[in-house]
Amino acid sequence: MRTIANLSNWAPERVEALKRCLKGEFDGMVGDLGPIGVRIFGTLFVLAQMADRLEITKALGRTRFGKLALFLVSARAADQQCRLSAVRWAKDHCVAEILGLDAFDEKELYSTLDWVDQRQDKVEKKLFKAHARKKGAPNVLVLYDATSCYLEGECNELGAFGYPHDIIKGKEQIVVGLLTDAEGEPLSIRVFAGNTADPSTVSTQIETLKKHFGVTDVVFVGDRGMIKSKGKAALCQSGLKYITALTNPLVLRLIRKGVIQLGLFEETVTEVQTEALRLVLRRNELVRRKEQRQREDKLAKLRRLVDERNAFVEKAPRAKPDTGTRKFTAWATRHKLGSFCTIELHASAHGDHRCRQNDRGRAFGRLSRDGNRCAGRDDGCQDGG
Repeated sequence: MRTIANLSNWAPERVEALKRCLKGEFDGMVGDLGPIGVRIFGTLFVLAQMADRLEITKALGRTRFGKLALFLVSARAADQQCRLSAVRWAKDHCVAEILGLDAFDEKELYSTLDWVDQRQDKVEKKLFKAHARKKGAPNVLVLYDATSCYLEGECNELGAFGYPHDIIKGKEQIVVGLLTDAEGEPLSIRVFAGNTADPSTVSTQIETLKKHFGVTDVVFVGDRGMIKSKGKAALCQSGLKYITALTNPLVLRLIRKGVIQLGLFEETVTEVQTEALRLVLRRNELVRRKEQRQREDKLAKLRRLVDERNAFVEKAPRAKPDTGTRKFTAWATRHKLGSFCTIELHASAHGDHRCRQNDRGRAFGRLSRDGNRCAGRDDGCQDGG
């Protein structure tokens, strides 16, 4: 998406005139010029001009399949529907006048997809060369990410149950990997079987960069779920650099080894050099606040669960305190609260259970047979917990 004009400084009457112009109120008002016809001209014309400037038209060629492929790109950008819908969309637009195409049906469009699939590498190479000429220098920084797209039906060659990125469950899917330059301009796209894990797609993109595009000096950027051990090994073996984020287990491992300390994660950037890695450490204050709020919500819920259990134990003399200990310890572990609190047996006359304060958090309540509550923070619990 590009900004064509900014209307902020326009006079109100000029903005109103533009609105009326876009609605077509001024069509045919100059001389005896009437409308061209009932079909739409502007949408496809603009898209075709954009394709010419981006050299997409040149990369696809002037054959009938090339023109049909360009129509598919344009229809997808304007309508975002299936091939059958694209055929219907074409009837309302000046396809013959702009692209030089006569009538076609959805079967021919599906054949066009096969044609594009067989020539994808050649088309991408041409587009990459045009992109490099426009930029005036080869790409040194490329961005990569993968997503999944669920499928309806069961007859897709690459469809499989895998690791969905969206909320749709129980459907086969495909995995799509997109490679772009530093500004987000697409360079290459690949489709993988639906049961392919995101990190496993990295090696294919490395091959695309080196074999198809001839890039030898590049920095590959992916998120922490994308560039894992196998991807890092493949990138190093190919002589490519990479930028990614540290995972929580890796951070803890580096802390245990004494490479970094938690105190280095501040709002100011800190750099640490270890072996062949350059670590750039910084605390994201917005993320910290978000995680703190989420943790406080979980702790509040755990307090409510503890109170409910205390009330039950108070009314049920035969209830076993150990049951509550195991239940809430497992709950805290499952919700990643294990380093902030511990529920343990408290040696007292009542044989109650209470939360012990950890270094990183505060305890918040206790389980007791007689239903007693923590009265204050002197015994390690929050007020009212």
